[in-house]
Amino acid sequence: MAYIFPCTILMPLCGAFFICFLKNTRLIKIVGLINSIVTLFLSIILWIYFDNLLVYPQYMIQLNWSPIENFQPKLGIDGLSLFFIVLSTAIIPICFMASLSGIKKQIKEYFICFLILEALLILVFSSFDIFLFYVFFEGVLIPMFLIIGIWGSRERKIRAGYYFFLYTLVGSVLMLLSILWIYFKTGTTDLVVLYQIKFSEFEQILLWLAFFSSFAVKVPMIPFHIWLPEAHVESPTAGSLMLAGVLLKLGTYGFLRFSIPLFSLASIYFTPLIYTISLIGIIYGSLTTLRQIDLKKIIAYSSVAHMSFVTLGLFALNMQSLEGSIILMISHGIVSPALFLLVGILYDRYHTRLLYYYSGLVHIMPLFALFFVIFTMANISLPGTGSFIGEFLSLLGVYSNNNSVAIIATLGIILGAAYSLWLCNRIIFGILKSDYILYISDVNKREFALLIVLLLGTLWIGIYPNLFFSTLHTVVSYLLINVANF
Repeated sequence: MAYIFPCTILMPLCGAFFICFLKNTRLIKIVGLINSIVTLFLSIILWIYFDNLLVYPQYMIQLNWSPIENFQPKLGIDGLSLFFIVLSTAIIPICFMASLSGIKKQIKEYFICFLILEALLILVFSSFDIFLFYVFFEGVLIPMFLIIGIWGSRERKIRAGYYFFLYTLVGSVLMLLSILWIYFKTGTTDLVVLYQIKFSEFEQILLWLAFFSSFAVKVPMIPFHIWLPEAHVESPTAGSLMLAGVLLKLGTYGFLRFSIPLFSLASIYFTPLIYTISLIGIIYGSLTTLRQIDLKKIIAYSSVAHMSFVTLGLFALNMQSLEGSIILMISHGIVSPALFLLVGILYDRYHTRLLYYYSGLVHIMPLFALFFVIFTMANISLPGTGSFIGEFLSLLGVYSNNNSVAIIATLGIILGAAYSLWLCNRIIFGILKSDYILYISDVNKREFALLIVLLLGTLWIGIYPNLFFSTLHTVVSYLLINVANF
C-alpha cells in the first residue's frame, strides 16, 4: 500500500508524458482515458484501505530534497482530503468521455492539460505544507487558463481566460506574503506543526484576512464572483465540468484546512462577516439566476448560491454544519457537472445556449428530459439526493448557532426551487419550437452512461451518507477540538 499513493500522483503525469510522443488522435484519446480510469481506480484503493479512526495524515510522503532550512514538505491524505481526491479523479474520465467527439483541434495538448490539472489537484489536496499547497494551488490556474483560452467555444474565450487567471492570481498575493511571514516567524511551514502554534489575536486577524483574499475568490464569494460566469460560458463542456466539480471547492477546502484551524480566534471574530456575505450570495445568486438567458450562466450563478450555503455552514463551527458543508461540496461536485453536461449535449446538437430557442424538448428528447428533471430536483435538494443531506445539516448547524441567519438562508431554498423549476419548465415542457430544432437527436449511449454514473453518485450520497460520515467524524472532531483549544 505504500506505493499506491505515489502512483496515484505520478500516473497522470506519466500519461501526459507518454501522450507527448503519440501522433494518432484515436490512440491519444484511448491512452488518456485509460490513464484517467487507472488513476481513479488507485484513488478508490486508497479510500478502501483508509483508516477512519486515525487523525493524522496517512500514506505520508516526506520530500527531503529541499536545500531550505526546516523545509521538508509532506504529502498525505486525511479524512478531509480523501473525498476531494476521489472526486477529482472521478471527474477527469467523465471530462474525457464528454470530449471524445466535441474537441476537434489540438487534441494532444488538450489531454495533456487535463492530466497535468489532475496531478496538480491531487497534490493540492494532499499537501500538508502551506508553501507547497500555495505552489500547487496557483499551479492549477495554468492548465485551466489554457483550457478556457484555447478550447473555449466563443470569441470572448481569451478574455474569460484572463478574467479567471488574473482574478484568482491577484487574490493570492497577500496569501503568499502571509506564508512567508509565518515561515520567518515560526521557522516552519509544516501544517501539522503549525496546528500546535498559537498566534496572537492581532496576528490571526491579519493572517486570516490575507488567506481570505485568496480563498474567497476561488469559492467564489460575493463580490469576487465576476470571473465565474465568464469562465463557464466561454470554456468547453469539460472545462465547465472541472470548474464546477472541483475547482470551486479549492476555496472552501482552504478555509477548512487553513483558516479555521490555524486562525480560530479570527474565524470566530469574522463569522458575522462570513454570514453576511454568504446570505447576500444566496439571495443575490438566486435572484440573478432568474434573469439569465444563457443556460451556462444560469447554472454558474446557481453555483454561487450553493457555495454560499457551504461557507455559511463552515463558519457555524459545529459538527453538523461542518459535515453538512463537506457533503454539500461533494454533492455539488456531482450535480453541477451533470447539469453542465446536459447543457453541453444541447449545445453540441443545436449550437446555442440561449434559453429563447428551447422549449418542449420532452417531445423529441425524452431521455434528456428525464435526466434534466432528475438533476434539477437534485439541484434544489430533493430528499434522497446528496444535496438534501448537505443543505439540511448545514442549516441545522447554523440554526443551533444563530437561528435568524438560518431562517434568512432558507429563502435560498425557496428561490432555488423557483429558478430551477422555471428553467426546467421552459426547456422541457411547452410547445416545441420547430423553427429552431430542425432534427431529433436524443442522448446517445456514451452520454447516457456518463449521466447514469453521475446520477448514481448523487443518489448514493443521499441514500447512504454514513459511508462518508464515518470518515469525516474523526477529522471534523479533531478540527473542532483545535478550535476550542485556541
